[in-house]
Amino acid sequence: MEDRLSRTLEALADPARLAVVRLLRKKPRRSSEIADALSLNRPATSKHLEVLRQAGLVEAELIDEDARARMYRLLPERFSELRDFVDDVEAYWGDQLASFKGHVERKHGGAGGRRK
Repeated sequence: MEDRLSRTLEALADPARLAVVRLLRKKPRRSSEIADALSLNRPATSKHLEVLRQAGLVEAELIDEDARARMYRLLPERFSELRDFVDDVEAYWGDQLASFKGHVERKHGGAGGRRK
């Protein structure tokens, strides 16, 4: 899972690919629609989509009426793994802050850390 998480984070680190993900959150789109919406040329769009596809973040489906065109949509699995990772990190910091708060309250007696 660490390798997949690394690929996910690397793929999302690029602002253009993050913009693609934001677009695809709304609905699946053709690569040409993505290029136009983001003012990217077609080759750059194709490269970004390939990185996202290899990271397992999007899938491409051939469109019946045009064998050259593909419809791209987000895949939920990698985003779920990313959410789990962020939840774990957030839980760690929540535990750390709770421990620190408990320590301060024990050391200084009571809430707010005020001494009498």
